[in-house]
Amino acid sequence: MEPVQLSRLVDMENPHAVLNEVENIVSTLYTDFDFEMLNRVFTDIVQLFGGEYPRYSRCQTQYHDLKHTTDTFLAMARLIHGAILKGENLTRDQVMLGLLCALMHDTGYIRSLDDEGSTNTHDVLTDIRRSIAFMDRYLSDHGLSPEIFNHCSVILTCTDLSADITEIHFPSREIELLAKLLGTADLLGQMADRTYLEKLLFLFYEFRDGGVMGYDNELDLLKKTRDFYAMIRQRITKDLSGVTEYMRHHFKARWDLDRDLYTEAVENHISYLKFILKHHEKDYRNYLRRGGLVKRLNGKTDRS
Repeated sequence: MEPVQLSRLVDMENPHAVLNEVENIVSTLYTDFDFEMLNRVFTDIVQLFGGEYPRYSRCQTQYHDLKHTTDTFLAMARLIHGAILKGENLTRDQVMLGLLCALMHDTGYIRSLDDEGSTNTHDVLTDIRRSIAFMDRYLSDHGLSPEIFNHCSVILTCTDLSADITEIHFPSREIELLAKLLGTADLLGQMADRTYLEKLLFLFYEFRDGGVMGYDNELDLLKKTRDFYAMIRQRITKDLSGVTEYMRHHFKARWDLDRDLYTEAVENHISYLKFILKHHEKDYRNYLRRGGLVKRLNGKTDRS
């Protein structure tokens, strides 16, 4: 019997299939959970990335795209589920806060029509600040209770890889937990994506067009990703307090699988990346074929 793979549990290419799974998960925790607000925000985020939200252009980044947001959204729901099963105490409002932060954590990548100039230049800190500003403005525009969401800034900060988690002042243990869950969900969501390696090539161009230094070409980014993984593991297990352990509790309860499918997927990707770099460095694109994504790069040849 073929082992169960993460990508086969939910149709991750379908945003509404992801939303349905999140609602299924949360409903096992709170049978009377009110999903009206979550559904409204989810619809607006889909429209935002698609260029259908007032005063904003469509998403121009192909790595930090809608799918990455929905990947993070589901990973966050799974971590919250596992954490509560393990004995963590989170209220309905706190669960809602965590899920909405996941949905809005990369809204800073979407440019307002009022943005001056046409440059795509950005940096991570600026994008996080823009995400926080979008969330604050959205909550205000829709008359949502600020008391519930006044900690969104500190939660979103944990998605910044340059942030020193030990220097962050968390107002409560529950907010600290939500922040670390989101920081972990952001990393696992992107690295466990079945097309993660293919999307790394798009990340190179996203960095280049945004003026981010440190990568000479696609291959250089792939090599540094291989070496970068050790730091990511350290951040997940130490800085973010190893909350990824809650994934196993989720999958055991939801799918009767005593496994952490996210960590398995990430480690499989890194192993395959090492294989490519060792044996097929000169024609690495030929070994990155999932989703037909690399075909979109036919016009880009910055691989020297």
